[in-house]
Formats: sequence, C-alpha cells, structure tokens
Amino acid sequence: MNYRKLGKTGFNISEISLGTWQVGGKWGDPFSHDNADRILNDAVDAGINFIDTADVYGDGESEKAVGRLVRSRSEQIFVATKCGRRLQPIRTKPTNPTYCATLWKTACKIWVWKRSI
Repeated sequence: MNYRKLGKTGFNISEISLGTWQVGGKWGDPFSHDNADRILNDAVDAGINFIDTADVYGDGESEKAVGRLVRSRSEQIFVATKCGRRLQPIRTKPTNPTYCATLWKTACKIWVWKRSI
C-alpha cells in the first residue's frame, strides 16, 4: 500500500480508502455486521487506513461497524464521516447554517457514543 502525508498534519493516509456504504449488504437487505466486520478487517489487513462512512449508511449501522473496527485494531485508522441525511423522511441537504452547526455537534457526540458501544 502507498501512503501520502495529509497536508501539514503528518498523518500518513493510504492512497486507497474504503467507502462503507455497501459493507452491510445490498440496499434494502438487513444490515450484516458479520459482512461489515469482514470487509473492514480485510481492508485494514491490506493496508487501508482511511475509511469513509456516513450516518445514513445502513441507517447508522455502518458507523457502528467502523467504531468496532477502530476499537479492535492497533493500527491508526482515519475516519471521514458525513451527517445530516436521513432515509425517512428523505433529507438530502441541511435546511440552514444553524441546523448544520447543531447537527454537527450532535453527530460528534453520537460518534463518540457509538464508538463506545
């Protein structure tokens, strides 16, 4: 695996990342944590240390799987996430800047909580 430094942070990030929209299975099927754990661990075993997720992937189950992975591995894993979208009712963009700020603060708290599950 090739790595690159991320700006001035000094973080060595894998050139290939893993997007986690699909890790729990096909759209509409129940989320498979076994499948997600296998895919995530295989990716880290292959040297990937940058994972992309979102609160809407598997209706939050993808983030839980990523949290389990981060807690279970000794490697430094970098996670990018997005927030503010919902499956029901469908919401594709935040409604205003105050909503964005409030949602982001809440999402950060939820992310920390999910990682502790």
